[in-house]
Amino acid sequence: MTTQPARVVWEADQPTQARLEGDWTLPQAQDIVTQWPQTLQTSQLLRIDVTTMGQLDTAGAMLLLRVLGSAPSADDLKKLQGLQSAHRELLALILTRRDMPLPAREHHFSGRELVIRMGKATETFWGQTRQLLGFVGLTVQTLAMVLIGRRKLRLTATVFHMEQTGLDAVPIVTLLTFLVGSVVAFLGATVLRDFGAEIFTVELVAYSFLREFGVLLTAILLAGRSGSAFTAQIGSMKSREELDAIQVLGLDAVELLVLPRLIALLIMLPLLAFLAMLSGLLGGALVGSMALDITPGMFISRLYEMTEIRHFWVGMVKAPVFAFLIAVVGCLEGMKVEGSAESVGRHTTAAVVQSIFLVILADAIFAIFFMELGV
Repeated sequence: MTTQPARVVWEADQPTQARLEGDWTLPQAQDIVTQWPQTLQTSQLLRIDVTTMGQLDTAGAMLLLRVLGSAPSADDLKKLQGLQSAHRELLALILTRRDMPLPAREHHFSGRELVIRMGKATETFWGQTRQLLGFVGLTVQTLAMVLIGRRKLRLTATVFHMEQTGLDAVPIVTLLTFLVGSVVAFLGATVLRDFGAEIFTVELVAYSFLREFGVLLTAILLAGRSGSAFTAQIGSMKSREELDAIQVLGLDAVELLVLPRLIALLIMLPLLAFLAMLSGLLGGALVGSMALDITPGMFISRLYEMTEIRHFWVGMVKAPVFAFLIAVVGCLEGMKVEGSAESVGRHTTAAVVQSIFLVILADAIFAIFFMELGV
């Protein structure tokens, strides 16, 4: 359908009468505005012939109402001669909507609203907890079926993720723990110097990194690095409908996508935690030799004599648990992506936050457990 240009034709002998022609639509709005004299008082118009008017949309209707006056009413529509019923309904609808009062916004905060928000947050938390527990059960079941030979382990994918999550993370893990070890040794020596006990800096660094800092810092780094990567990878596949294609082919997404990432993290996080412990001890030894007159030989001798091997195993026991939590949360959030890029970003952020929270919570539970055991 061709568009007819809008025209405003003035009666030569009747300056208070006009005839509107063509289509009064959005593409013609600029032409309509330029044709209408700014000096004409719209209240002087007695009659407007719209018999030859073609199409009329919302933009054209608002311009037509502007022709009728600054504050037109339903009575002003009588000036329009030959108005089609559809056009009259559109104009009446615009007049009705214009006169509707805007809803008042409430700025006060009530106790009822607080209770509602707390209830919604509790419901959301409970729903996410149920989803996580269900996914943990599904993952453990699939892993058990792999161990008994009823499912197949994707060895190539597992080795690839071992390189991605473990080998590629060695530089950042060792550098960070080296710096933290140096800081812990320096701060500890600053406090212990007042008591003449700088030599106990060795035990401080050893206990803190063997029991806590080594595995905890590694887990937090992998939660932000590998956990977010798991969510982004699986979420992108979900948004491109690749997971649907996997199901159509009769494959199990947990076996194909989750288990290789889980097993890779279960293997690599303890190794990275071990490197983090060594790196933290090296940072403490460097500060001791440079600022505390503790030679590397004295540091190693003190470490060998005063540090028991049980502190090392206390830290290493936590590593598989942290790896399991990070992998499961990262993969679950990837499965929950709804199909848009915004959803991928939102669930990636949620995966990092939830993983770090669960890691710190589990570390606190381990600390209480080992304290009660006297380990």
